[in-house]
Amino acid sequence: MDSAVFSTFGQWSRRRPDSPFLQLPDGTVWTYGQAFDRSARIANLLLAEGVQKGDRIAVQVEKSVETVLLYLASLRIGAVYLPLNTAYTAPEIRYFLEDARPVLFIHRPGDERVMAALCAQVGVPRRLTLGVDGKGTLAAGADAQAPHQDAHEVQPDDLAAILYTSGTTGRSKGAMLTHRNLASNAATLATFWGFTESDRLLHALPIFHVHGLFVAINTTIVAGSSLLMLPRFETEAVLRTLPAATVMMGVPTFYMRLLTDPGLDRKLVEHIRLFISGSAPLSAETHKAFSMRTGHAILERYGMTETNMNTSNPYEGRRVPGSVGLPLPGIEIRITDPETGADLSQGDVGMIEVRGPNVFKGYWEQPEKTRDELRPNGFFITGDLGMIDAEGYVSLVGRARDLIICGGYNVYPAEVEALLDAIPGVGESAVIGVPHADMGEGVVAVVRTSDAELDEARVLQALDGQLARFKQPRRVVFLPELPRNAMGKIQKKDLRDRFARLLIGDAAQA
Repeated sequence: MDSAVFSTFGQWSRRRPDSPFLQLPDGTVWTYGQAFDRSARIANLLLAEGVQKGDRIAVQVEKSVETVLLYLASLRIGAVYLPLNTAYTAPEIRYFLEDARPVLFIHRPGDERVMAALCAQVGVPRRLTLGVDGKGTLAAGADAQAPHQDAHEVQPDDLAAILYTSGTTGRSKGAMLTHRNLASNAATLATFWGFTESDRLLHALPIFHVHGLFVAINTTIVAGSSLLMLPRFETEAVLRTLPAATVMMGVPTFYMRLLTDPGLDRKLVEHIRLFISGSAPLSAETHKAFSMRTGHAILERYGMTETNMNTSNPYEGRRVPGSVGLPLPGIEIRITDPETGADLSQGDVGMIEVRGPNVFKGYWEQPEKTRDELRPNGFFITGDLGMIDAEGYVSLVGRARDLIICGGYNVYPAEVEALLDAIPGVGESAVIGVPHADMGEGVVAVVRTSDAELDEARVLQALDGQLARFKQPRRVVFLPELPRNAMGKIQKKDLRDRFARLLIGDAAQA
């Protein structure tokens, strides 16, 4: 395994320059050779703009071929790539620019006025623009550069990227990821999932996130395969593209939406060898429904911004619905007591800790937070609660911050959600804890349903006798949609804030 993703990309570009790397819906194909040369032009532009090895490049642009090549150009010159969610507003962007202090900010042409003023205020010296059509000052500047550039030599522990965590519980943290982190994880995934040069990965994910950027693109590069790149997830476009693909990566929402379309059937996906899901929990019901419709058992895996991928259900072997599978080769998983850090017995629920070459270097300029979450022995405290069964399969119970403590007893939302999701008419659910006068916290179930006749009484009746009293929801509320982030993960903090007063004065039910 090479210690740098771009070095591997260069090797494929020299060995198979005419092999497809990126394929677009309009039939446009970028070969490895073409992409390598264009990334050189962009790299030369970045150097001309004053970017040096180790400098941060902040990027808030739409998904396009040029965006992928910009990422590769950043790796090529040893800069630190800092992708930002395209939904962030100017006030949110201000925080990241002030914290990371990039020497260059690349943004959308339509944001010119706002971002010019913001960069002047926070001291970002250089800006370029890049539109979804691939045009802008970055493209124009790259056109004037030479298509040749010797890649800077990077060390395995040099920074390759900084990705900011969501910051739902406080100040957003910049996870520092090294070239070793990215390359080792991509090589492991390519082998574990059986990627080859002939694979064509359907890519409808955003590329400001670990899933779409590192898991999808880096794994493709390591294997020398190609990407069928869609700008975003649209059911019709995905269904049109599936016959040309061999692999698809998606979030649970993608698969839920595909299941609503009658065009999804076994014939349509007969050439697909693998469907992968991540970034949010995949319900057992969706797993079962997709398998019955297509004959494919979705492979679920588990990763984080700070670690890339940690576990995966096997490519060959039993894929367990509701489980995120086995520790990936070379990665250690242990379950510990959240309070003491002591190892727990097999089958006990506790904190998931991870150690391996995939684990990040620490949080950007937050040494105290790094010490809090990264142990001296290399184990990273994920903040996720889970357990490992007798066969070694890991199951997630929920985030530690989502744990509900009702009358001194622990309630794990995933256990209640699994029962809720099995009720006919429940599309999906989210279980949260809200303040309760007597019990400290009470359980509230938030449900999305398409069944107009499903009401609170019917849901509670369906759960009767299946859960201990303290685990049972005290209220069931219905929403047309559950709030999600860009990767489809349900935002329980939003729900807790919205329903914080729902059980106030509810002590009589204790």
